[in-house]
Amino acid sequence: MANAASGMAVHDDCKLKFLELKAKRTHRFIIYKIDEKLKQVTVEKLGEPDQSYKDFTDSLPADECRYAVYDFDFITAENCQKSRIFFIAWSPDVSRVRSKMLYASSKERFKRELDGIQVELQATDPSEMDLDVIKSRAS
Repeated sequence: MANAASGMAVHDDCKLKFLELKAKRTHRFIIYKIDEKLKQVTVEKLGEPDQSYKDFTDSLPADECRYAVYDFDFITAENCQKSRIFFIAWSPDVSRVRSKMLYASSKERFKRELDGIQVELQATDPSEMDLDVIKSRAS
């Protein structure tokens, strides 16, 4: 079903891969792209479970918007192993205005399709989502 605000549909694969990440932990991260020709959000890249946060950030284009989900593992102050699922809206300052508007107007509806997101981040440059930011938001 298309989003009334932006006309974007969400490809079934987007939800399927997210469920795999959440339930089976078969992916470390997922990068989503809006395909303007198809008018839908699609899966652009899947991260293997053993890939690092740097692998994830290196997978984001420097000059184009994306949505991303990252499964962050960490150890609490009480020495408990935990995990948080981050939703990151990546919108670099240098990306096209039209693209930024499209991603911004489609974000809330797309996020609702992914049931189980625990932390949301909006980033316009890599420093806004570096590992220290992720760690501080996870706990």
